[in-house]
Amino acid sequence: MRYPFGRILIFAKAPHPGQVKTRLIPALGAAAATRLQVEMTDMTVRKIAHSALAPVQLWCAPGPGHPLFDTLRTQYGVTLHTQAGGDLGERMANAFSAALADSRFAIALGTDWPLMDGGVVSEVCAALMDGIDAAVVPAEDGGYVLLGLRRYDDRIFTGIEWGGSDVMARTRLHLDALTWRWKEWPPAWDLDRIEDLRRAQAAGFFSWLAPMQNSSP
Repeated sequence: MRYPFGRILIFAKAPHPGQVKTRLIPALGAAAATRLQVEMTDMTVRKIAHSALAPVQLWCAPGPGHPLFDTLRTQYGVTLHTQAGGDLGERMANAFSAALADSRFAIALGTDWPLMDGGVVSEVCAALMDGIDAAVVPAEDGGYVLLGLRRYDDRIFTGIEWGGSDVMARTRLHLDALTWRWKEWPPAWDLDRIEDLRRAQAAGFFSWLAPMQNSSP
């Protein structure tokens, strides 16, 4: 493992039918949306674990009790943790605060980034080790798909409407206000809408959904 003193935090929702990929349910149905959540969670954990960059923590919502999480722990050696907090900002703040208490850096990402690979995460690890305080990969929809921190300050997560289109813009303002050294990578796209699903299928993912790829949301 290249960075045993770092932590990679993967945020994942338990795949309860009707509660995940809700914007895709009108087009796919709850069962297919749930299967999509399972596959994306497994794919993300597998890629990160196989990259052997740093110890992997799976931060589970509402908690680690779902069988999928136990399977991932057994298969990939991740540790399971409970997301705690009201909104995403609070949950991320709590996870980063805990992780940075006993590590030199922490990197958080979700399970909605189909084209995520170990290369970008490796670059972020190296940049944090080189001395920058924060690293971020924006999402095309105005959020971000990855945040890496070498220092912690809860102001990074406050005053933000999570799920809105200005998450990244607000985060830039917070990082600048802290006068930290930080670096931004080129934007990536995540999978939330049927258009994103078509894009993922064009890249070779989720071929089992081919009969529904032209459905309208």
